[in-house]
Formats: sequence, C-alpha cells, structure tokens
Amino acid sequence: MTDVVEVRFKGNRKEYFSWPSAEPLALHDPVIVEVDRGEDLGRVSALGPIAAKKCGGACSGCSLASPLPPSPSPQSGEGERGGEARRRILRRATPDDTAVADHLHHEEDDVRRRVMERVKSHTLPMKVSDAEWQWDRKKLTVYFTAEQRVDFRALVRDLASLFHTRIELRQIGARDEAKRLDGVGRCGRQYCCSSWLPELRPVSLALAKDQHLSLNPSQISGGCGRLLCCLRYEHDFYVQTRKRFPKEGRVLRTAVGAERVLAVDVFRETVTLRTDGGDTRVVSLEKLKGEVSGADA
Repeated sequence: MTDVVEVRFKGNRKEYFSWPSAEPLALHDPVIVEVDRGEDLGRVSALGPIAAKKCGGACSGCSLASPLPPSPSPQSGEGERGGEARRRILRRATPDDTAVADHLHHEEDDVRRRVMERVKSHTLPMKVSDAEWQWDRKKLTVYFTAEQRVDFRALVRDLASLFHTRIELRQIGARDEAKRLDGVGRCGRQYCCSSWLPELRPVSLALAKDQHLSLNPSQISGGCGRLLCCLRYEHDFYVQTRKRFPKEGRVLRTAVGAERVLAVDVFRETVTLRTDGGDTRVVSLEKLKGEVSGADA
C-alpha cells in the first residue's frame, strides 16, 4: 500500500512523498527522500488521511499528482521541477544521516555570509535571507528578497565555482521570508505562518475595516512589514459574530427610550448606547435584546 506522507525541511518548507513500505512511519521520524538529482533529509510532519487531505488541498500538480516537466539547466537559477518518476521516501534516516544534516545546518550561516559578500561585489539589489544545503550536498539553495526582478546569472556562475555544487537562487516575498526565519509577533507568540498556518493567503485592508480596527499600518502589520495574517483567518469570526449585534448608528427603542448604538464589543458581548440627551450607557447584548423585545411588545 502506498501512503502519502508530508515531510518538512528547514524553514518550514514542506513537500509530499509516497511511502510504499508496509512498515509504518511515525511523526517526526527523520527520513531520506528522493529529490531532483539527489537525496534530501526531512522529518515526517503528517501521515495518512491528514497528509492526503493536506496534499490534495494544496495540489497544483506536485510530484504525487503527475510526472514533472524537464529540469532547467544548472546555471539557470530557476526553481527546479525535474524528474519523471514520482518522488518517494527512500528510507528512514540513520543517526549518521542526521549527523550529516546537523553539520550542514551549522555551515549554512557561514555560507549565507559568503553569498552576501558575493552579492555585494556584484552590486545586485537583493537581500539574502537564508541558505539551505541539500543533504547530499548536490545543491545549495539561496533564498532572497528583492523589490524587482534581478539578473543574477553572473552571481550563479560565481557561486557555483565557489561552492562546487549546483546553485539555485529562489526569490521569495516578505511573508515567505518571515515564515522561513520565524520569530515572535506583537501578540507575544510565535509567528502563525511559522507554527500552524497551513498556507499564506492575501490580506487586504478591507479585512481590518470589517473588524473595526485601526488603519494605522504600524498597529496592524506583522514582523514581515505586511498586514497581519490573523486579519484573514479571524475575519469570518468577526463577520458571523457581528450579525448578532445591532449595527453602529442604528436607533433602538429600549426601556430608556430612543437610543443610538455607538459601539459594540463582540468579546465582552456588550453594546454602548447614547440617548438624544447625550447620556451613554453600556449594556450586555442579552439585556439589550430583552429591552428591545419588551419595548416592541
């Protein structure tokens, strides 16, 4: 039986592979997987129906879905998608395998600094975010951010002669950079994009308006400098909850008389009201509904 397995690598990068063996895998098991032109080491992060569902939900023609197109040339710097066979987990990783991976990770900070020096010498308008060795050292991936498209062909040739391996330069956005590097948000917790958020979806200012939040960018932006991811995944909660409350500006007939709704608090479930005379009060939503029902009767 062939199962779909989600495997995670450095920087919260994840891919899906087949596991044809009948011997079961467990979460966090280190495994050696088949990649283009070599092998890589990752850890199991999802199994069985959960992995299959996640794989299907994010499917855009991955290695499990269909054969991939031919690989570009090693010097192209383009993202690789080569290989004709479907990718699979080759075997469980041994302690020696994980020791090799740990050694490579310790080298990556120095590699990133050396890449930054070469970028500076080529005067390229790009910021090097991270470097990642493939477990078999047959490829080095350099992640960078840039405001515009960068012609890095000369840099790729320079790095290939420096590290004697295949070089891939991959441009990522500010959100993807935050996901790879991780950090602590303004809420005091680990970035959602690095911990549990399955995919990064577009976030617009309209979501902040719907939630009646301040439109000051410094107050609704995350560590990446973009709008907070929580504006997206919390939006449905605000929209559904506000349906239970009267709209701001609406005039209600209550036990006091005619009162205008000034504000609502969806967490405390309270409503702030003001009379024509200027007096304000705060009442619970449940009490307000009772007063309005009594007034209508």
